[in-house]
Amino acid sequence: MQTHMSGKICIVTGANSGIGKVAARELAKMGATVVLICRSRDKGEAAQQEIKAASGSNAVDLLLADLSSQQSIRQLVEQFKKRYTQLHVLLNNAGAMFPSRRESVDGIEMSLAVNHIAPFLFTNLLLDTLQASEPARIVNVNSGAHFSGKINFDDLQSQKKYGGLDLQAYSQSKLANLLVTYELARRLKDTSVTVNALHPGFVATNISQNAAPGPLKPFMSVVGRFMGINVEAGAKTSIYLASSPEIEGVSGKYFVKCAPVTSSKLSYDEELQKRMWEVSEELTKTAVHS
Repeated sequence: MQTHMSGKICIVTGANSGIGKVAARELAKMGATVVLICRSRDKGEAAQQEIKAASGSNAVDLLLADLSSQQSIRQLVEQFKKRYTQLHVLLNNAGAMFPSRRESVDGIEMSLAVNHIAPFLFTNLLLDTLQASEPARIVNVNSGAHFSGKINFDDLQSQKKYGGLDLQAYSQSKLANLLVTYELARRLKDTSVTVNALHPGFVATNISQNAAPGPLKPFMSVVGRFMGINVEAGAKTSIYLASSPEIEGVSGKYFVKCAPVTSSKLSYDEELQKRMWEVSEELTKTAVHS
């Protein structure tokens, strides 16, 4: 068992499966205290026991939350702060795709709610703890799908048109996430809290299969199995950004295969970044950080 993350508190959302579970396991192996954020108690407890056994560490905690619900996110933050006074790594890993338009309990289109609003609100509610724990890192699992994303402020909720498997809503949500990642990096430039985003690669997880309409699920499963990389490879960049000493102080970057690369042209539009931040504050009904 490595020890260079000993004494570090790490949160991993969506940690009961896929690259989130792998990242949580590896951080636990490095000596970190890892807090798993899961929606299902049964799946969360199973992952918790599996990670403890695989890592040889008992410092694996579990908190439950539905990240599509802002109230649930706020309750989650309260629970975390009752247990911990520090947070050194926040890995916003949870994400989802939806085959048809759905709304969250807050009336927000689900792709936007889960992939953008959830990490935006969760991160900002934890900023005081992150800043009290400097140096600290925020890592956002994004997607290469952001390259095809456009922000349609006139139809941000995809009420007029929903893309489903053409990835329109998903791509928009990932671009929104990347825009506020860069905006937050700029806002935190005088601190020792860094924020970076990453594309894990096309990973053979259940995210795209679950998003497919019923008849297409077997096809998407085959596509994932033959074209996707495995979860171990998919988790590498998340683990790197969460733990590597090499990137101490590096912020506001987009990584692929553990290296910074150029993201989409739109993602660097500072006016768009600021507007997306302001709209995100409105959607979370609070100016959470200024």
